[in-house]
This record gives sequence, structure tokens and C-alpha cells, in this order.
Amino acid sequence: MHSVRRLRLLRAAFTPTSQIRQIHLSNMSSKPVRALIMGPPGSGKGTVSERIVSTFKVTHLSSGDVLRSQIKEGTEVGLKAKAIVEKGGLVPDEVMIELIMAKMKELSGESWLLDGFPRTVVQAGKLGDKQELDVVINLDVPFDTIIDRISKRWIHPGSGKTYNLDFNPPKVPGKDDDTGEDLVQRDDDKPETVRQRLKQYEEMTKPLIDFYTKQGTLKSFSGTETNVIWPKVKDYLAKNFFKQ
Repeated sequence: MHSVRRLRLLRAAFTPTSQIRQIHLSNMSSKPVRALIMGPPGSGKGTVSERIVSTFKVTHLSSGDVLRSQIKEGTEVGLKAKAIVEKGGLVPDEVMIELIMAKMKELSGESWLLDGFPRTVVQAGKLGDKQELDVVINLDVPFDTIIDRISKRWIHPGSGKTYNLDFNPPKVPGKDDDTGEDLVQRDDDKPETVRQRLKQYEEMTKPLIDFYTKQGTLKSFSGTETNVIWPKVKDYLAKNFFKQ
């Protein structure tokens, strides 16, 4: 008996940390999953998030939505954030974490997908002190693809309806299908602006990606099309976190 126990201990001692973590995660099907999704603007993060939520019955925790809901509900931390916002200030990391943790407590026992926070290593560290994450999903889409995708996006100002010259072009070039009115391109969607936004994203999130890589929680999915990336994300989550 002692020899068997000693053999098990020796095996554990020489098992890679990543393998131990994978073994642990594979048995988490009955436990709530704590996930974070990351991706540059235009990477398809919104679409992938929607599909994750609908496929695995996970609650989507958008940091912006959480902030607005807590303020609207008049919670203690919501009132604190409201006072800051009304003065034109930025909500501090500590208050933002309070807001998110308050929402997480409401979802105790449920799986959720965090989106939009943390954005920096400092924020990630502070959040990690309160709540560990099981997996960080990173959408790795080439910047050239994103620039091309966003630069082909046009909007009808009156309704807010969005067109893409590749995926859902207007019936008449430059005109809204319903009203026939002119379409416009937002300044944020112009190639030079998109390049600047992507540069800022890269500078801000590169350390964050390294942070979660070292923690062993980051999983990147590369591709140029959301419909190609999504099945990979779905298979990975189904295999490692949502076994029936």
C-alpha cells in the first residue's frame, strides 16, 4: 500500500503543471465556468461571445453593461460609480472591480463570460485577487484583415443600420435599402483611424496576454473569418469545460 502511494506521489511530482491543470479542468463540467474573452476591435468578439452564451448557457458580463445596470439599480457601488461618472471622471480599477464582483455574486453558481475588463495587467492582478479565471479566450485575427473588414463598413445615419461591402452590401451602392438615403462611413471606421486603434490595443493588451499565458489560462484562436474561428472555440470549450 505504501509503495503504491509513493509511486503516485512520484508521478505527481514529475507531471507538468500545465498537464495537472488540464486534468483538473477536464473534471469541471459540473462547476460554474469563469471565462474571459479578449480580442481587438473588429475581431468578431461580439459574434463569438453571442454564440458562446447561446450554446453553453453562459451569462455575458460586459463591463459596460455591468456599470450601467449597477448605476440604474442604485446599488451602493453603483451610486459610487455614478458620482464619478457625473463629474466626468474615469471609474477607478477598485470601483470597477467592485461593480463586477457585485454582479458575479448575483450569478453565484452560474457560468459567466467576462468581456471588456480587465484591460491591463494591473487590472488583471487586482481582479485575480478577488476571482480566479478558468480560461481566457483570445481571438487572434490579423490586423490587415480587421482593417479591411472595418473599412468596408457603412452606416445609415437615420436608423443605425450597418452594411458591409463584402458580407451584406446595400442593394444600391451607397444607399440604404429601406429609405434610399445616403450611407456614411464613421470616422472610427476609416483605415487610418482603425490602424491607430489597433496599435493602441496591441500596446495595452500584449502584456495582458503574456500575463495570462504565464498563468496557464490563455487559449488563442487564430483565423481570418469568425465562422472558421467559432467552431474551434466551441470544440475547445465543449471538450474542456462543458462536458455533459
